Amino acid sequence: MDDQTNELINNEIKSNEVCLFMKGTPDAPQCGFSMAVTNILKMLEVNFKGVNVLADQSLREGIKVYSDWPTIPQLYVKNEFIGGCDIVKEMYESGELTKLLEENGIEFKKKSQE
Repeated sequence: MDDQTNELINNEIKSNEVCLFMKGTPDAPQCGFSMAVTNILKMLEVNFKGVNVLADQSLREGIKVYSDWPTIPQLYVKNEFIGGCDIVKEMYESGELTKLLEENGIEFKKKSQE
């Protein structure tokens, strides 16, 4: 990975509390896995930055090297790599994701207690 790509990835992760490297954009995901993670974040009303890896091949390959994770999407919270689609879904279903957001001071919509 070249320095420019590494710097771009670093800047996106550092300047956005919640950053999702994905295929497409939050409003128009280009794969089901990216759509699934986007939908979870939208349901929780988390303010996040979506980075479209399809716009730049070096970014698409670079993020995999950066995280040492072979698939996209990739979710970062407060500079920490959280995981891909399956991990985010499991964390959402178990309540771990909301706990992680709370611990990091990220605003989100809590489920109403009924």
